[in-house]
Amino acid sequence: MKQPVSSGAGARPQGPYSQAIVAGGPVVYVSGQGPIDPETGDKRLGSFREQAELTLRNVGALLEAAGTSFDHVVKVNAYLADLADFGEFNTIYREFFHEPYPARTTVQAGLSEIAIEIDCIATLPDR
Repeated sequence: MKQPVSSGAGARPQGPYSQAIVAGGPVVYVSGQGPIDPETGDKRLGSFREQAELTLRNVGALLEAAGTSFDHVVKVNAYLADLADFGEFNTIYREFFHEPYPARTTVQAGLSEIAIEIDCIATLPDR
């Protein structure tokens, strides 16, 4: 069984995918999120910090809509347009995630215009 999760507080899908899916476990799989303004659907192309914070807020909105939080994330995939931003990303990441940190993969990716994209997997508490 899989159940779609959506939130107006997060960026709307830009293609044929769900914002997030709850599936066996119960587990929620959050689709790749970027620096998309949830109200307008427009990309916000500010500084790396601004893009990363908005991206993580979008992830957080979907986690909340699914009934979980950053504290229950077990795996993160982070895609950076430039690995020169890796140090700053770690600083920002620590503002959203706390020990024990989830498993994480961070790679440089050919992102179109945006500086960052993040997807994750989280458990759903009390289910």
